[in-house]
Amino acid sequence: MKRRSLPVAAAFAATAALLLTACGSGDDSSKGNDKIAGADSSSSTTSASPTASPEGSAQHPKVTLPGDLTNDFDDWKTGDATKDAVLADASRRIDALDYAITQGDADEPVLGFYYKGDALVGASQWVKGFVDAKKSMTGDTRYFRPRLNVYAKDKATLSYCSFEGKAFAKDLRTGKADKTPVTNKSYLLYVTRLEKSDKGVWQTAVLNSERANSACTP
Repeated sequence: MKRRSLPVAAAFAATAALLLTACGSGDDSSKGNDKIAGADSSSSTTSASPTASPEGSAQHPKVTLPGDLTNDFDDWKTGDATKDAVLADASRRIDALDYAITQGDADEPVLGFYYKGDALVGASQWVKGFVDAKKSMTGDTRYFRPRLNVYAKDKATLSYCSFEGKAFAKDLRTGKADKTPVTNKSYLLYVTRLEKSDKGVWQTAVLNSERANSACTP
């Protein structure tokens, strides 16, 4: 499906309709091999992955990223137990993908914990691209402006932005980061659909992304 930039209001208003019809499935995350080099992130408060509230009762696998790789989540807590559980699992899914890349394992079990269906296939293919290119990741990514709609007891849509201007692909043979100038393409809009599993985990079933969408650019 050909993607194009959307106005701010339209981009977020279209989230539910896009995901409920599963328009374009799989992990089309533009993150990784084409990460763009950095400028400072905004001055807003950042935090590590949100911790799930009691609503998220499942036992989650421990994921530890390398010291040179961090993800910051701005305003990913609402105070509502259900919403915070969704946001916590979504942030863990982001960490899980990065972890699989740094481990060089497209079949890393943690992917199947947070992804399902076509999104899981897409995530595995994305990691395999890094493995085949002999690349990993380094730097910092900021995730911000989450828009969440829990529209059923086990279904939700989530869109959010990322700034990847301080995160880079790293050549495993040389240890060097692939740095390029910051542009509007350093900003991405992600549009996702999540479904709650029998184990109580909010798994990402559909994930799409678009670089330089006006909903996320400065």
